[in-house]
Amino acid sequence: MTAEAPSVVAPPDLAGPPAGADSRRDDPVTTDLVTRARTGDQQAWDALVERYAPLTWSICRRYRLGDADAEDVGQTVWLQLVDHLEAIREPAALPGWLATTTRRECLRVLGAARGQLAAERGLGAEIRSDEQAESVERELLAAERHTALREAFADLPPRWQRLMVLLIQDPPVPYAEISARLGIPVGSVGPYRSRCLDKLRRHPAIARLARPS
Repeated sequence: MTAEAPSVVAPPDLAGPPAGADSRRDDPVTTDLVTRARTGDQQAWDALVERYAPLTWSICRRYRLGDADAEDVGQTVWLQLVDHLEAIREPAALPGWLATTTRRECLRVLGAARGQLAAERGLGAEIRSDEQAESVERELLAAERHTALREAFADLPPRWQRLMVLLIQDPPVPYAEISARLGIPVGSVGPYRSRCLDKLRRHPAIARLARPS
């Protein structure tokens, strides 16, 4: 494996779609990407990073790491994956491996920063194994939602993308201002919003999340 691990970029702060079923088991996309990445396919490696960077980033945020530490953890995790990709027997288990490795690296960074070499043992004693499993499940699902939403958002027409970006601003952008920026009637903002949301919900990437396992 000769792929170079790229920098981890913080995902955009967009709201995710409604909760859906866990679709990671026997994930053919991940299996295909892992198989190709093992042969040195750089495009497959880049796709893996794009798909699961939100997962590693969200775990760093849960441990309250700053941007610089989160960046370092992300780089370390992806470099470790380069070395261990051949050892992952079940490609569909990659998300779990990434989650475990990221948590371990977060604990290492925290332990070094606080001078607590026993940080991992101390935290592990406070969290039961079933709680850890549930936490990983939540993190993986959130990452999948983020990836699906980003894919669906990218398929919207540019004008609809601009509309959705304006609609999720905080504080909210008045409809009159949206109308002026996009050149659409004020009364059309609401209907356009509904059409955008409907198109997002019906996108195959999001539909897969809602599909019963």
